[in-house]
Amino acid sequence: MSEGIRLNKYLSEAGVCSRRAADELIEKGIVKINGIAAVTGQKVMEADVVTVNGKVIKNNNEAVVIAYNKPIGLTCTAAEADPDNIFAHIDYPIRLQYIGRLDKDSQGLLLLTNDGDLANAIAKSINNHEKEYRVRVNKPITEDFLKSMAQGVPILDTVTKRCRLKKIDNYSFYIILTQGLNRQIRRMCDYFGYKVVNLKRIRVCNIKLGDMKPGELRRISEAEENELRRMVGMTKDKSADTSRQISAEKRVVRWKKE
Repeated sequence: MSEGIRLNKYLSEAGVCSRRAADELIEKGIVKINGIAAVTGQKVMEADVVTVNGKVIKNNNEAVVIAYNKPIGLTCTAAEADPDNIFAHIDYPIRLQYIGRLDKDSQGLLLLTNDGDLANAIAKSINNHEKEYRVRVNKPITEDFLKSMAQGVPILDTVTKRCRLKKIDNYSFYIILTQGLNRQIRRMCDYFGYKVVNLKRIRVCNIKLGDMKPGELRRISEAEENELRRMVGMTKDKSADTSRQISAEKRVVRWKKE
């Protein structure tokens, strides 16, 4: 970092937020370098101290992506005032952010990273990146229910995107979404008179939960990370790759039972 690194990239690589969001924080005047309000486009040098809202931000040059099996009862938040926040239960030496929250009553795969640009690329609904869940409801599933869920459901003043479902047994099914509305699956089921009794996320893009135990985390393999970045249109150096389009067919991962 002898020649310095742009401040928005520094904040992104530190896991604070995406570069675009970093620029917004800078414009608000809450980002400082050595105690002085930073300006857009400013560079951070080796000895500089960067703070956001008074909190020192340390950059980790190596991008890290962690797969975590979030247990039921933990909250996707970094608020230290919440004793159930996930980061109070994760022992990892660098600052991370989660990609695509799971509500407190849900469990399963949660991706964590210090790469804000990657987090932003995966989370954007417009990119149609897949998230797969195993869901159990309180009464027998009908074919009409499955078909109606797949076609789109009116919730939260919108209609959900088309999705894919596969029946497991009379009370359980797999569902693949390409968006992440607040408590989306629960609201979709509620619309048809079903109550979710268990919800587990088992895949995000190409990253699978597998046989990880609740509370367990692992750093994804280099091959997994390379494929993940390819799927979201990013290169290894975290620069957005706009030279090619990733086809919808290449994003599809076949159904696989746990």
